[in-house]
Amino acid sequence: MAILWNLWHGCRKVSEGCKFCYVYRQDAMFDKCGAMFYVTKNFDLPIQKGRNGQYKIKSGEVVFACLTSDFFLDLADDYRLKAWDYIRRRKDLHFIIITKRIDRFDFCKPDDWGDGWEHVYIGCTVENQRRAEQRLPIFLDLPIKHKFIICEPLLEKLDLRPFLCDKIEEVIAGGESGIDVRICDYDWVVDLRNQCKEKNISFTFKQTGAYFKKDGKVYNIKRQYQHSQACKSGLNFDGAYARLGDTGLDSKD
Repeated sequence: MAILWNLWHGCRKVSEGCKFCYVYRQDAMFDKCGAMFYVTKNFDLPIQKGRNGQYKIKSGEVVFACLTSDFFLDLADDYRLKAWDYIRRRKDLHFIIITKRIDRFDFCKPDDWGDGWEHVYIGCTVENQRRAEQRLPIFLDLPIKHKFIICEPLLEKLDLRPFLCDKIEEVIAGGESGIDVRICDYDWVVDLRNQCKEKNISFTFKQTGAYFKKDGKVYNIKRQYQHSQACKSGLNFDGAYARLGDTGLDSKD
């Protein structure tokens, strides 16, 4: 099971996929504002050590960074270099960073980034065609060793063919969780899977979302079954690379 490293908390909504953000929803349950930014007590988690002097996170683990915010959020600019330092020091881990702010990557990358760090995987979120055409051309041109695309929440049928190439290792798709959220259509997911298969790029259907449409009928699927039902669809495809989706973790809705 992967490790969650929420080094800071709180975010600002930037696009259509943020409308029903799960961070805002969860914070509201405790009368908190999801836009309130703060650094967490786990900021230095990758380098924390136990009483035995060994790192608490064992070598080889997968670490998901900033699932309750965005790693490239402007409010975190004063803290990011230190975060990069922790990532630099733990080359024995695999760091996964998912972002809607790929346009800030060049400004935010460390000076010694070069053509990318082998142990860092960057996922660019695209929830609709507009955001795909806006973000993916930027994403493809960036010096990143491992790139994957997150279509979650998937809000409409997407044509990713112009962007699917050997620079992309995987596409992950999923519906939207929560109450009164938007519908995810089975046909959209199948179409994405077929596009990936054409290019031999791995595809993972991670979760159905709360409202899933198939054969003209909309199903209300409870949260605990959204991942398992997606797995049962048989739509996952192993292309040239292993699937990050096998971690079973939820990316940011």
